[in-house]
Amino acid sequence: MFESLSIAVLLPCYNEASTIGRVVREFKAALPTASIHVFDNNSTDGTALQAMLAGATVVRERRQGKGHVVRRMFADIDADIYLMADGDGTYSPADAEDLIRTLITEQADMVVGTRRNIRNDAGRQGHAFGNTLFNFLYRSIFGTDFSDIFSGYRVFSRRFVKSFPAISAGFEIETEMSVHASRLKLPVNELELDYGRRPEGSHSKLSTFRDGAKILWMFAMLMKETRPFTFFGLISLAFMAASLTFMTPVLIEYFHTGLVPRMPTWVLSMVLLLTSIMMFTAGLILDSVSRARIEQLRLHYMATDQRSARETTDKKAAAPQRRAHRRGSDAA
Repeated sequence: MFESLSIAVLLPCYNEASTIGRVVREFKAALPTASIHVFDNNSTDGTALQAMLAGATVVRERRQGKGHVVRRMFADIDADIYLMADGDGTYSPADAEDLIRTLITEQADMVVGTRRNIRNDAGRQGHAFGNTLFNFLYRSIFGTDFSDIFSGYRVFSRRFVKSFPAISAGFEIETEMSVHASRLKLPVNELELDYGRRPEGSHSKLSTFRDGAKILWMFAMLMKETRPFTFFGLISLAFMAASLTFMTPVLIEYFHTGLVPRMPTWVLSMVLLLTSIMMFTAGLILDSVSRARIEQLRLHYMATDQRSARETTDKKAAAPQRRAHRRGSDAA
């Protein structure tokens, strides 16, 4: 059912020589008409060679970080449907057909393969706890569209890929994808899939604390960009609470004695109060700016060409023939 569509399988990799060959071969078997692209991110263990021997097209991205790889993949590859997975063998290529079918039948822009057995990720209980925590934060801040924002097994429409800004540099890129879909209210779907255990010799590149801190910082930045009134409103409330804490004893003493002996405390409370008002005002202004940016992103998304990549290629190939035909008609 996919023969009329141009499908690109995108595999970002860093030191996955022990698994990438098998992953490429299984995707070729699951999606015979798809093109397999492995983007090697400065691997030192022969990942690129193993992928090439398995039949994949290999591209090297020298800027370290999954976000840089995804940005390069989305910019360089032209297709109707994009399937992204990891090269570590934890996602089953046999599920690719179900993901693509869901994208087509649901007319969605992104389908996320949520992980059923995430605690089997090489016994990394810290990863499972962090995944649960960040998913709870995401649903609290950005909405309930997703239950597994860190899944690397996703299928995208052409319109999503070509309108996604991809600002992140590292593992937080999946969070940015989810926020992009939520803020523009794009049609998305989820499909629960089995999540495999890493084979012997394969090690996770995700650092529980370092990458967790980066993701938490990304949450804060995305909240500032997409929900500035809430972001600056919370800061304003914090400054207001501090101001009232310092102000209250001074006011009580003033009403009793008519004196303000603690002038520095009173000045500090006034500074905190003015800062609170400034934060609230900034939130109001930036909320209007954010709404305008969302409108622009939405218009850009709507203007993105959804024509089949094969149709576009065929038209380009037929253009010289049409020009030659017109020249012949003019000569006649």
